[in-house]
Amino acid sequence: MRRLLLCLLLVVPAVAWAWGPLGHRLVGDLAQAELSPAAQREVARLLADEPEPSLAGVSVWADQLRDTDPARFKATARWHYANLADHGCDYRPVRDCKGGCVVGAIEDQTRLLADRNRPRQQRIDALKFVVHFIGDIHQPLHGGYARDRGGNTWQVNYRAKGDNLHWLWDSLLLDDLDQRAYLRKLQALPLAVPRPASVLPPDAAGWVRESCAFVVAPGFYPASHVIDATYISTSRPLAEERLRRAGARLAQVLNAALGGR
Repeated sequence: MRRLLLCLLLVVPAVAWAWGPLGHRLVGDLAQAELSPAAQREVARLLADEPEPSLAGVSVWADQLRDTDPARFKATARWHYANLADHGCDYRPVRDCKGGCVVGAIEDQTRLLADRNRPRQQRIDALKFVVHFIGDIHQPLHGGYARDRGGNTWQVNYRAKGDNLHWLWDSLLLDDLDQRAYLRKLQALPLAVPRPASVLPPDAAGWVRESCAFVVAPGFYPASHVIDATYISTSRPLAEERLRRAGARLAQVLNAALGGR
């Protein structure tokens, strides 16, 4: 049994679904509500043929490639995260983005999205990637340690059941609310996000350093691998603040990339 568990840990993918579908959809909804009229029109034009033509509707597309296009998912898997905790949260592109990372992906895909001369399908895919990766980069463990694959192999016990820390932060920390009620809750948070004159290229390096800072803080990795009520009550507000911040920043990036002529 121990050998079997070890084998399972070794094949655990390096990427989990950051925030889970609910979290990613909330980031999309938050951003959609803050788009400028020009950005709203361009988003609607690009997503016109989607089954659910909204930012929330395409927010998990980059994860769904795992099933719909495995080869492409494999080629883009490293775009979901950057392992900074091993280096004291100091981001260095040559070291931390070699072969791709979430910082480089956000920068590159935003540039493609903003270029009106690019093929339409390329811009559509870029929009979907940007929506997803700005959600990803605000999940603390997407700036975590390589040694435990961003918490994917760091096992915890929660409500007498085994799981991993990454999955806990993806989904289990979120409150038991439906999407509309949760959206209202997040929109009511007293959050101040600076609105610079230009957000292009996005400060993705700063965002992942922000996430990493939470991972290396005392207490983020629970003592004895046990998740208790105190851990949930102190961590949930942080998770919700990160979602709210991701939505606001996504709106800023899209307004800058799509708001002009």
